[in-house]
Amino acid sequence: MSRFTKINNQITSSEIRVLDSKGESLGVMPTEEAITKAEEQGLDLIEISANSNPPIAKIMDYGKFQYDEKKRVNAAKVKAVKTETKVIQIKIGTGEHDLNLKATKISKWLSEGNRVKLDLFLIGRTKYMKFDFLKERLERVLHLVAVSYKITDGPKKSPKGLTALLERDKSNS
Repeated sequence: MSRFTKINNQITSSEIRVLDSKGESLGVMPTEEAITKAEEQGLDLIEISANSNPPIAKIMDYGKFQYDEKKRVNAAKVKAVKTETKVIQIKIGTGEHDLNLKATKISKWLSEGNRVKLDLFLIGRTKYMKFDFLKERLERVLHLVAVSYKITDGPKKSPKGLTALLERDKSNS
């Protein structure tokens, strides 16, 4: 759980809106009275919404509340989309066959939902070549990619050469 949950005597407000264990409203009452009702049933008074006016509290078992919260958080984690950034490096002199292999790998990664960082690796004098020429060399691979993609960042200069960040274009799917 991401935040501290107040239970029983930790609740500081004087009046609260109380829900019973079935979720039905018992109305607004003093906090002491609500705690007494919860203790009579052998349950806890748990503050659900501290920001509302008056705060909302529910009479239920604290262990069950913690279990439900963990279950809800884990369900949210499962639904979260996990994307990974894969890196492909090419050089100016990379041959056509190797470019085809790398384009196939890029297509596979993009179709799996990953991002791909495409690096044109430059060494020595090649770092000082014209940007348009280097960009054209990078685009040689991009023309071979079979999956529809969009360039989210780049092509731009990086310390090792030229870099472009690709993502799958979901609008054409």
